[in-house]
Amino acid sequence: MTLVNENIIKKEGYTLHIVKTDKYKTNTIVFRMKAPLEKETVTKRALLPYVLQSNSEKYPTSTHLRSYLDDLYGAGFYVDVAKKGDFHVMSFSLEVANEKFLKAGEPLLEKALQFMHEILQRPKVSNGALDKDTVQDEKRNLKQRIQSIYDDKMRFASARLLEEMYKGDPYALQANGLYEAVDEINETDLYKYYEQAFSEDEMDMYIVGDVEADQVEKIAGRLFQFNNRNPRSPQSAKQAASPSEPKEVVEKQEINQGKLHIGYRTHITFGDDDYFALQMFNGIFGGFSHSKLFMNVREKESLAYYAASRLESHKGFLMVLSGIDSKNYSKAVKIIAEQLQAMKKGEVSERELEQTKAVIRNQILETLDTARGTIEMLYHNVIGKTAVTIDNWLEAAERMTIEEVVAVANKVEIDTVYFLSGTEEE
Repeated sequence: MTLVNENIIKKEGYTLHIVKTDKYKTNTIVFRMKAPLEKETVTKRALLPYVLQSNSEKYPTSTHLRSYLDDLYGAGFYVDVAKKGDFHVMSFSLEVANEKFLKAGEPLLEKALQFMHEILQRPKVSNGALDKDTVQDEKRNLKQRIQSIYDDKMRFASARLLEEMYKGDPYALQANGLYEAVDEINETDLYKYYEQAFSEDEMDMYIVGDVEADQVEKIAGRLFQFNNRNPRSPQSAKQAASPSEPKEVVEKQEINQGKLHIGYRTHITFGDDDYFALQMFNGIFGGFSHSKLFMNVREKESLAYYAASRLESHKGFLMVLSGIDSKNYSKAVKIIAEQLQAMKKGEVSERELEQTKAVIRNQILETLDTARGTIEMLYHNVIGKTAVTIDNWLEAAERMTIEEVVAVANKVEIDTVYFLSGTEEE
């Protein structure tokens, strides 16, 4: 049985992805635009979706716009920016009730697609500029989003680790852009960038719900027309060599709990033959509550308030995150290193493997419980230029062996240790 049936149709300037399913009472439309992560454009891209979601030619104020969404039986509309590997992705998402469940028989899906077209292709513009007040408001909001990273010490430590580990690589940039670059953006610049993005970005539209593919394709083909383009690829190399000795960066702030974040290069990305073994490695190493990091660093040694690892699938970047008392820094670094060494030496039990397989399977199935989760999984193929089905993921997880996991562990190299020390021992 195929878990997700994705119908992929190449349209003019974008790709349409239709997933017909009777799982949900709503239809979800997600429009995604990706371009290489670049210092010159990252802040404009972080700002643009929020300006576009505020109003349009047809809905000149946010009140008009929100009122229309209420008329669409309380449709939910929101935007987002994210970093995926060396790409910067803008997302526009709309969730609307499925008209099949309404007595009125309104063409809700068509109205929703028309609304999305209005937002994307007919912004509120005068004299070659986006609306000045909207741009100013959203610049203030963007500054707050960037600032919030510095207020959340776990996110701050992650950001600093990336800045140190990927110096000179665009991957060091944050998805929300640069605080110091916000002020210099004006409504004319932003409109020029809007035109550039819509003529150059790789664009994908996902429609998930109990829909008829022919009808959806017809409506989308009528509403959405863009110029054909050859999207640019990122400039940075896929992988860089790890240093012979790990780089160590220690900084101090007035905080109660130290943040120890360690960056590793795996030399494996989504689409590589051993990517699924890398997922399994991450689960056993620090991804889940039965992992070596959780059991040994947190439970057994009581060294950390939390200890986990996260994988960035499209960069081959692995990060260990832990919250510790500053006096335990050296011991925590040592014990974390020992867990990786244990895996390199093949100290992985059948029980650890089977537990991890079960959790990964449940995680995938849970992700598919929502339309947004389904889109998130399918979009990996766009970023990785692959054609991996959800069934492939599950099958690969089931057949994984300890030997394959150990082989992956031996590719993982520590790169940078970042420690945000607290002042609790002073």
